[in-house]
Formats: sequence, C-alpha cells, structure tokens
Amino acid sequence: MALNKKVTLSLQKQQMSMRLSILLFLMGLLSYLPLCAQPKNEIRATWLTTLGGLDFPSSKASSAAGIQRQKQELCKILDELKQAHINTVLFQTRLRGDVIYPSAIETFAESLTGHEGRNPGYDLLEFATAECHKRGMELHAWIVTIPVGNNRQVKLLGKKSVVKKYPQLCKQYKGSWYLDPGQLGTADYLARLVREIVSRYDIDGIHLDYIRYPERAQQFPDNATFRKYGKGQNLEQWRRDNITRIVRRIYTEVKTLKPWVKVSSSPVGKYADTQRYSSHGWNAYETVYQDAQAWLKEGIHDALFPMMYFPNNHFYPFALDWKENKSNRWVVPGLGIYFLHPKEKNWDAAEIIRQIHFIRKSGLDGEAYFRNRFLLENTKGILSTLKNRFYQTPSFVPPMTWADSIAPSVPDTPVLHETKEGIRLSWSPSTDNSTLPVHYRVYASNFYPVDITQAEHIVETRIDTTCYTTSSSQLYWAVTAVDRYGNESQPLYFKTISEESLPIWNHLPDLPAGGILIIYDATGTELFRTSDIHSQQIQNLAPGFYRIKILTENGQSIATGSIVR
Repeated sequence: MALNKKVTLSLQKQQMSMRLSILLFLMGLLSYLPLCAQPKNEIRATWLTTLGGLDFPSSKASSAAGIQRQKQELCKILDELKQAHINTVLFQTRLRGDVIYPSAIETFAESLTGHEGRNPGYDLLEFATAECHKRGMELHAWIVTIPVGNNRQVKLLGKKSVVKKYPQLCKQYKGSWYLDPGQLGTADYLARLVREIVSRYDIDGIHLDYIRYPERAQQFPDNATFRKYGKGQNLEQWRRDNITRIVRRIYTEVKTLKPWVKVSSSPVGKYADTQRYSSHGWNAYETVYQDAQAWLKEGIHDALFPMMYFPNNHFYPFALDWKENKSNRWVVPGLGIYFLHPKEKNWDAAEIIRQIHFIRKSGLDGEAYFRNRFLLENTKGILSTLKNRFYQTPSFVPPMTWADSIAPSVPDTPVLHETKEGIRLSWSPSTDNSTLPVHYRVYASNFYPVDITQAEHIVETRIDTTCYTTSSSQLYWAVTAVDRYGNESQPLYFKTISEESLPIWNHLPDLPAGGILIIYDATGTELFRTSDIHSQQIQNLAPGFYRIKILTENGQSIATGSIVR
C-alpha cells in the first residue's frame, strides 16, 4: 500500500510538472503572436486604493468645490477604466478602522478631508457605486479586516478608534493594532460592519483584504485567547479555524441580506509549498493561517484574488495550484504591476504579459491589477498593452451559476427606427425568477442574426432602461436581459427599421460617394433609386409624402427619413 501511494504521488507530480511545462512553452510562443479571439466572459479588476489617497482622492473635500473636484477626479478615473474595458473595481471602503461612507460603527477616513472623523459632505460609496454602474462596471467594497491602524492612526482617531471602543478585541503587535481573530466578538464586529454596507448600498461584492494574521504571526500575542478558546487544539490549526470562522460568518451575513452580492478575498499569493516548488517561507496556509482553498471547497467564497506579486517560477506553479483547487468558483490572480515602476523592482513589462497569457491558457478566471495608479499611468506601457492586445473588446463578469442559474425572460416587442440623434432601439421589459430588476446588454453586427457569443459584437455592457440610441451604422442589433447573478437571456433580434417615427427632412440630404437614394411612396412601395439627388425623376415627383432611404456603396443603410414635396 505504501509503495502504491508513493507511485501515485510520483505520477501526480510528473503530470503536474508536464502540464506546467506545456503551458509555459505555449505561453512563450503566444507572447510573440497577435491575439485573435477576445473572451466574452472574463473578470478584469483593479484595486482602487483610498488609503492615504494613494490612488484616489488627490484633493480634499473641505468645501463644495473640493467635493466637486473629488467627484470629477473619480469620474475621470472610471472613464479611463471603461475605455480599457475593466469591468470590476475593488474600491477601498474600510481602511484601518475607518471608512469612506457615513457609518454608525466607524468614523470617516482622513484621506477624504485631511482630518480623521470629518464628514466630507457627500456619500462617496454611494456616488462611486452609481458611477461604476453607469459605465457597466461592478463595484466591490474592499474591506481591510483585521488591521485597525498603527499607533499614529489610533491616536488620531482617539475615542472613535476601534481600540478605544473595543479594547477586549484588539492586540498591539510590532507598532500596529489588530483585531484578535481568536476573540469571538471579532467575527460579530466585522459581520456588523459588512451588514451595514451590504444593506445600505447597491454594491456588487464584498472584498476582504488582510483576512489573516499579520506577518511573522508566530509571535502574535494571543496566548490568553488561545488558553480561553483553544480547547486542546493545535495552535496553528486553531488560528486557521479562527479566520475561517470569520469568513463563514461574513459570507452568511452577506448572502442572507443579498445572495447576489459576491464575497471574495485577496489571500497571500502562494497557498502553500507545492510538490516541486517552495514558497520560501511566505504562504497563506502556514505563515498567516489562511486556508483559502478550503473556503472555496466549503462554498463560503465566490472568488479569490490571490496576491500573486511574483515573477517566474514564484508565479506559474502557484497559479496552477490555485486553478486545480478552485472548486468551480473563481480564481483571479492579482498581478503586481507596481513592480514595473523603476522605484519598485523595475520589472520588464514582458513579465506581466507572460502572466496574462498563462492565466488565459490555464483556465483561470481573469486578472486583477495592483494598484490602479500604476495601471492608469501606463507604467512600462501596461495600459496600452491591455487595450491593444488583451482587452480589445469589452468583457463581462461571468454568471454566478452556483447561486442562481436561471436566466431572465427574453425581452419582447422590438422597435428599431431612426431619429435625428441616430438609431433608436426600444423593447418591453424582461422579468426574472428572482423578482429583482434586470439590466440589458446591446450587441450589433453587419450580419443577421447577431452572434452574441462574440465579444467584438458587444456595444453596451449595461443599460438600466428599455431603450437605447446610437449613432452607429451597423445593420443588425440584439438585446439581452441580465439578472443580478449575471445570467443572460436569449437575444431579442432587431432586423428591420420601423418607419413609425421617421424624421421629416426639409431637403434631400447629400449622398456619400457611391451612395444610393431610394424613394418610396406613402404606402412603402419603392418608386425608384438614384445616385443623383438632382435627377429628373426627383424633379418630376408629384406633391405628396415620400419615404427616403440612403444606402452606402456596399448596400448598407445609413439613414432613413421622409420628405413632403
């Protein structure tokens, strides 16, 4: 039996090594080839940090003008992310025992106004959520969980600090303060904070950061807590169980309130040592007591964003380990693009490019970038590379099928007509089994029916109304309904232009080169077509009402209207 086990382990080790070698070989080849098909479903996320204004805000909301500057700055950031086809913003909502929204539990963060505890005069989380949704992006409230501030921050917060309000829950360790995961009240406190956010805001996710013990955690001062609650357990496993208990409590809290809200975290990028590769003393399981793969297996997480800020073989085998243990949930590697900066580790951009290739080829669920400033500043050309190679088209967050797999009904009653503003699509509302509101996606192409499986046909990623106007000249359109879980209906196709609301032109428009003008009578019968708006046929038209259509040289309809002579 022992021999068979050794043989089995050896074979498994060889198979994993072979898979890794093949993937690395393919990835090397692909780095020299242009990309073809773009994925329709892929998580593309960025961590937007509010701590110290590292990514946002750069100015303080100390006046009405300051509030407006902050709002404009955030809108500019989100516009740039939309242009790059980013679809998920991990927005730092709780920093270090303080928050960016009006809370009954913790006070306002210093970065908003320059003063701890000062109200900025508007609800940043509400504003950010609405603006993300306008641009078809998800907002996940990023919560820093266990740390509650260094000595300076705790002093600035004074009586409002978690340390002063709940001293029994807090431990000081190496110049900073932390919630003690072993205290039963810690899970209660964090669940209460999460409940406040989820119940009040239309967010798409709760993202847990630093849901672990601190670095060099072996010396964490929780001896008294362990004696009280350890009950003869191994210290290391007891600590892992403490973190898992907190995660389970938060997950249950979120799903009880809004089951469509995603729960994720950002564990240390290496789960544990693999059979062939050492984590060199820095991993989630053994070093900081995060059993993140168990969270996926138990179903108390929807996604992981492991902080895989490593190059070469410190990245690839550990990414493959996450993939092979994702338990049909999402794993989205966090890429350390800040290391591209010359003042950091000055990585070559090729390292990140290889990692993205590997992520896609290995079957992981997308990419996340730390941090947003390094992304939008186009460090080492990373933003340009994403736009030109990897993110040429929009992409959607995949459906959360383990929570709900029933798609909404197909929208109905398609109406397509031309107005002065362009082509206007309208349809009747869809319904969903969850009774929650749905939103809509718009697709277009020059071929009928529109193939909605192809990302290049995506026009709009999220519309919250039942109409859409565009100046695009594409011939055919399709609309789908999407529920809060990401399930997408079958498409409603738009094939012909309705002439119920044709604009009335005062004169015949100019024709494009090679264009054709078609004249119809009031019944819709074609009278003639011409390439000359001054032709004798037009001059001989009797007084009356006529319908007009203009085609390009290749037969594409670009305008429809009417004229009275």
